[in-house]
Parts: sequence; structure tokens; C-alpha cells
Amino acid sequence: MHGSQNVELLERARDGDPVALCRAMVSTDSVNPVLAPGGEGERAVAELVAGWLDEWGLESEMIEVAPDRFNVVARLRGSGPTLILNGHLDTVGVEGMTIPPFAADLKGGRLWGRGSCDMKGGDAAILTAAARLAQGEGPTPNLLVAFTADEEHASLGMAHLVESGIQADLAVVCEPTSLAVMPAHKGFVWLRALFKGRAAHGSRPEVGIDAIRHAGLYLSALDAYADRLRARPAHALIGHGSFHAGTIVGGSAESVYPESCRLLLERRTMPGEDPAAVEREFQSVLDELAGRVPEVDATLEMTLARPGTEVDPASDLVQGLLAACQARGVEPCVEGMTAWVDAAFLNEAGVPAVCFGPGDIAQAHTEDEWIDPREIRVCAEVLETFARSLVD
Repeated sequence: MHGSQNVELLERARDGDPVALCRAMVSTDSVNPVLAPGGEGERAVAELVAGWLDEWGLESEMIEVAPDRFNVVARLRGSGPTLILNGHLDTVGVEGMTIPPFAADLKGGRLWGRGSCDMKGGDAAILTAAARLAQGEGPTPNLLVAFTADEEHASLGMAHLVESGIQADLAVVCEPTSLAVMPAHKGFVWLRALFKGRAAHGSRPEVGIDAIRHAGLYLSALDAYADRLRARPAHALIGHGSFHAGTIVGGSAESVYPESCRLLLERRTMPGEDPAAVEREFQSVLDELAGRVPEVDATLEMTLARPGTEVDPASDLVQGLLAACQARGVEPCVEGMTAWVDAAFLNEAGVPAVCFGPGDIAQAHTEDEWIDPREIRVCAEVLETFARSLVD
């Protein structure tokens, strides 16, 4: 992008144009440095966003949630319940991309670049709505704009936001949903199984104990558990829980019985499922295996859990968003979000939160990431309409 083009783009962004805002953000590297060494993190894009919000008259603040990692929180004071509009500022890395990751090109009716879909398109829609609510005519709601750091890794930004005691009545997280309202999403539990064998020369089966084989037997035994998950009543929006093996590491050479094997598992959970109960389910399968195969020596532990959460589709939040969609010419649609999202933190803190945003989740993290700019514009219109509808 030439210098004169960049100046023009930033001028249109300052005017609140949603596509210009998205392009300006995409052209600003905010790769999560934990995921990709050398990634710039959120500072530069946070400064850009905070500057726009200040210009539009919101009370904004940059908050360092970890060394050189920043949230931006801005407030618009008005009437009615307090609405949070949330998006994250970080992106995944750019290795393997087949397009210039930060060129923010508009070609073929698409806006291309890292983060265009996940989720700077949603961020741009939030910014446009905030600008119009602050500067346009019509009722002014109580609004909190919250852009967070580190969603792509450990959600440090959202955790900090919730732990700071932020107060709100409802929230919209603008992850890519193709403009469907998504009030439910899955959670996950990560488990680590360590199998202990006995190293021995491959020619001495009477001495060696194969830790990798025992891990394989465990995976095979989990097939029946998978069947039981599928037999449980399905959630109306997100179906069934599931699990898969993430990684398996063990052994030292072809001619040596492996003395250890590490198996990492992920279980996708339904709203309301207890992570400790999930761990017990996996442990019971392991215990049953050890009862059948006495040589099995293994331990299992949960390493991380994030809850699935949901908001009642009949709630004022969901129905209000659907009404705003209809008012702006978007076919009202309720679907489930299969991925885990930061909305869980808000729901767990007592702030009902749903996902609604531009872009197709299938484009997130891809080598040629793109978004339809028309969806960014429409999303901004829906958010503005919904926010104004909350005013008493």
C-alpha cells in the first residue's frame, strides 16, 4: 500500500468506515507472540483502536494485561442496560500463507489478510457501531467496547477483564458466525496420559514392556466411550460431546521396547458438563484396561479445562439480536458455535454473552484468509440497531 493510499485509508477509518477500519487493522501486525516467536502482539493495533475511540468521544483506556500485551476498554455513557461489544486483537501466525498477510487487499469482492476473518472484521463492525452510537442521531445506550489480548492462546485479556470486576448486563462477542446468532458453544478438557513401560532390547520380549502398545490399547478401549457419548441426548444447537487424540510421543528406536509414552487427549464438552466428571470418565476406562492387562502402568491428569456455555434462545439478548437482524435485512438465524470462545468467561461471570459477527469461521487461520466486506457493513448496522433498541 503506497503512502498516499495509506493516508486515505486512515482518514476513512477515522470517519468510521467499517471496511477501512478492517483494512487498517489487518495491515497492522498483531500476531500473538506466544504462538509465533517474533509476533508483534497487540500494542500497535491497540494504540490505533484507542485513538479512534478517543476521537469519537468514548472514554478509552489501554490496559497492559501482561508485559507488552494490551486490552482496550472504552465506555459510552447513555441509558438502559450496559452492553459489552467484544472482540480480540491478536491473530495467529502467518507461516505458510499464500497471500501477503498484511496487505489488506480488496480483490474479487473479498478483503484478504491475516485476521480479516478472525476477527478484525468483527472488530471493525464494533468500532463502526461505536462511532455511530457516539456521534450519530438517536438514543444513546450504555456501551462498553472491550478489545482483548491473547484470545488465540490463553485468553489473558478476557481473564483480566472479568477479574477486574467489569459490570455489564449483556454482551455480544463478534467472532465470525456468518451473521448467525450463536447462543451456545462447546467447551473442552485437555488430558495427559503417561504410560510407563520397561526398556529392553527388541529381542527380549520376556523383559521389555511396550508403553506405546499400552497407549494404543487405551485408545482402542476409548472407542466404546465415544459410542456412549454419541448415545447421549444431543444438544439442540451443538450436538454431542466428542474426543480425539491430539499427540502421542514415545520410544527411542525400532529395536528397543519403549519405556514411556505420552498421550494428549482433548474432550469437547457440552454446556454444564463438569470437567472433573469428564476426567473420571477417562480414568474409569483406564482402570478397566489395567484390570484386564495388569502390565499397564499409567497415570492420567487434566491439564486445562474451559467450560461450554449457553444463553437461552428465548432470552431478550438472542431475540433482540434476531429482531435487529430482521430490521437490517438479515435472515434471522440461530446456530451453535462448535469452537470454544471467550464468551464463556462472560457467561461464567454472570454476563449473558452470545456470538454474532461477520465472516465464515471456515476462513479463520487459513493460508489465504479473507472476509466478505459486505458482511462487515451489515454487522455494524445490526449492532447499532440492537444497541439503540436497549435504551429505555
